[in-house]
Amino acid sequence: MSAGNADQSADFRGPLDVTRAATVVADARNTVIGWSLGAERLFGYRSQEIVGRPLTTFLPPGPAPSLPPLLPRYRGNDIRAARHRDGTEVIVALAECPLPGAGTAVRVLVATELGDLRLWDSRLALLHGVATQSPVGLAIYDAELRLTWCNTAFEREIGRPFAEFRGLRADELYSEGTFVTKGHPPTLDSVMRHVLDTGEPFLDLHFRGRPPSDPATEHLWSCSYYRLQDAEGQVVGVCEDAFDISERYRAQRRLALLVEAGRGIGTALDVVATAEKITEVSVPAFASTVTVDLARVVLEGEMPATSGTAAMPLVRVSARSAGRADTEQADADAAHSPVEYAAGSPQDRSLSSGGLVLDNDNTTLVVPLRAGNGLLGLVTFVRDGESAAFDSGEVALADELAARTAVSIDNARRFTRERTAALALQRQLLPQQLPEASAVDLAFRYLPTDDVTGVGGDWFDVIPLSGTRVGLVVGDVVGHGLQAAATMGRLRTTVRAFAQMDMDPVELLSRLDDLVAQSAEEQWGGMGVADGAHADVTTGATCLYAVYDPVSRRCVMARAGHLPPAVVDPEGRVTFPDLPAGPPLGLGGLPFESLELELPVGSLLALFTDGLVEARDHDIDHGLDTLGRVLGDGHAPLEELCDRAVAELVPSGSTADDTALLLVRTRELDTSQVVEWELPAEPVSAGRVRELATRQLHHWDLEELSFTTELVVSELVTNAVRHAEGPLQVRLIRDRTLLCEVADTGHTSPHLRHSAEDDEGGRGLFIVAQLVQRWGTRYSPSGKTIWTEQAFPAAEGQHGLRPRAGSASRE
Repeated sequence: MSAGNADQSADFRGPLDVTRAATVVADARNTVIGWSLGAERLFGYRSQEIVGRPLTTFLPPGPAPSLPPLLPRYRGNDIRAARHRDGTEVIVALAECPLPGAGTAVRVLVATELGDLRLWDSRLALLHGVATQSPVGLAIYDAELRLTWCNTAFEREIGRPFAEFRGLRADELYSEGTFVTKGHPPTLDSVMRHVLDTGEPFLDLHFRGRPPSDPATEHLWSCSYYRLQDAEGQVVGVCEDAFDISERYRAQRRLALLVEAGRGIGTALDVVATAEKITEVSVPAFASTVTVDLARVVLEGEMPATSGTAAMPLVRVSARSAGRADTEQADADAAHSPVEYAAGSPQDRSLSSGGLVLDNDNTTLVVPLRAGNGLLGLVTFVRDGESAAFDSGEVALADELAARTAVSIDNARRFTRERTAALALQRQLLPQQLPEASAVDLAFRYLPTDDVTGVGGDWFDVIPLSGTRVGLVVGDVVGHGLQAAATMGRLRTTVRAFAQMDMDPVELLSRLDDLVAQSAEEQWGGMGVADGAHADVTTGATCLYAVYDPVSRRCVMARAGHLPPAVVDPEGRVTFPDLPAGPPLGLGGLPFESLELELPVGSLLALFTDGLVEARDHDIDHGLDTLGRVLGDGHAPLEELCDRAVAELVPSGSTADDTALLLVRTRELDTSQVVEWELPAEPVSAGRVRELATRQLHHWDLEELSFTTELVVSELVTNAVRHAEGPLQVRLIRDRTLLCEVADTGHTSPHLRHSAEDDEGGRGLFIVAQLVQRWGTRYSPSGKTIWTEQAFPAAEGQHGLRPRAGSASRE
């Protein structure tokens, strides 16, 4: 605003005031006899030029053509088109006043430009609006900081006529209020005193208090203060303008609460954690106490029935209260406990209706947690103390909070169900507890990439085999998650079945390779087009299978595209055997080859998948070197070595690929537990072996098994003499059971059969099968071995293995 405009805006005289307007005095003949400076400015004539001339010189008679026909008067004044000295037209508002008396002057005309009059009127309307209609409270305090004037909004806020509180100080009007903002004097009086003394204004200070007109409700105002000075620059007081921003503030708080809820609710796929988050967000910002009650089945991952929700059993999963020293302990005690609500209570009504319920005094609000057509539970918001009632905006906010929580709880419920199923699958697919084995000591670690389901495509297994041997297997399926885990389960089951048929590693991998190739062909169909929605993750799987014999201390292994094992001798030297790789399963083309190693007692064997040694930040060679360094401390406990290997190679606990690690420390069967005889393939050998077995069982204090063992070895030797060739090898092993083995040079598979009543033979193997716990046949390049297992008598203990070298005794 220019200086001239500023002077004009500070002048409260109207445009028709005689001190400002164009004033013309006329006589009875309408001749100008008086001419003011204002008239000179408005019409352009100097006094000596116009005095004595008729009024029509500058004020033509009749309406002007440029004036609208409906604008003859404005606020009781004539609207005329005057003529300026330069010939231009000037639209003026004209007031005429007769002059009494006997002089020549009979009337005075007062004129101003119509635009100036309208501007003046708009300013008057502005002042009137500020004083009577503005929602902003305005007050003027004098130099003593006492109230001298206020507008209607301020008066309405106080709730009394202005005359009753004129002269009071601001701190007397709002004795319990406080500023929310910082960085300024603390009280109303001190803020205004600072403005008076320094002239520095304060803008948008937030003041919280209870107005006298509404002492039950807390309000928030945005206040500004600036100094008032008169035309001479003298300080006359302070002006305060205050706008009630309570609704805006509450709306901002509701929005901030929703933002905070959006950041916290749903960040964890856990039902209880999600329920706890809404109580954490809501207390004390929204309510003094918040409880969350869920249907019991929701915690188990299931969806409650859509009917009969009123009788639905509820469990309190979260409770939080403000203003209690024992909140955390009390709320922890209340959590996860069953809850029941009385008939007619707000919670009961909400369960019955499926909608939110606000009690009669508006201090308890119950909102259902809904997912689709189902009811998951309830959230109860409770307020106490002053300003406890929930308004319509807060009810809508509670509904939105509950809706967001319900979606997140339902997601967590679905995850719980899927994870429960996945963990059940994992328990079926992977060994949860390794079997006790006389041949080896064991430890393992399994880290799936898929943290959500907890399962992956890597697997391992330890399979007890005949003759106290043990099968060790580790494999890797392409991909991650449930599909890879399901494929892994199929392969693991197949390997276990083949292993228990006593197949050697090469035959087992060859059979497994054929099965995977056949499965892939069936999946893709005869035309070479996939007939399923899932990709083939079986082809390309890798596997390593090894068999360790604690009697001979020999380990035979073969691999199908898998990494070789790490072998650590008792001195701590680490090697990765040059084991022929073989193609991954299902690809075919090359045969599998085996490698046989003799392992000293106490050797360490590490079977692992590539996820352990390969990562984005290092290549596989670096991983193998690190693994070898860790395993070099071969005498450390296996569990410790597992932990150290995982800590070194997977420091973050999460991998880009599934990871499996199986550590095996070899043992040897004590020579006192094994006895072996070589016999000719002659009929007399049956009697001889009975004598030898009886004597050995007596030596082992196993006389109770003598009758059964004599019959078993006699029948097996007799069958070998009759159907195979010699020499015969007979071996007894006293381990966790009594093992009897008879080996011959034949390759014919024995089988059970039912003999007729007149048959002279054929009952031997049938009798053996009825007497022993288990029996079977395994093959070798030199022939076959038929073996049996018998359980010890109940009082018989178990002899362990010795950690030293030795050989089986022979006779």
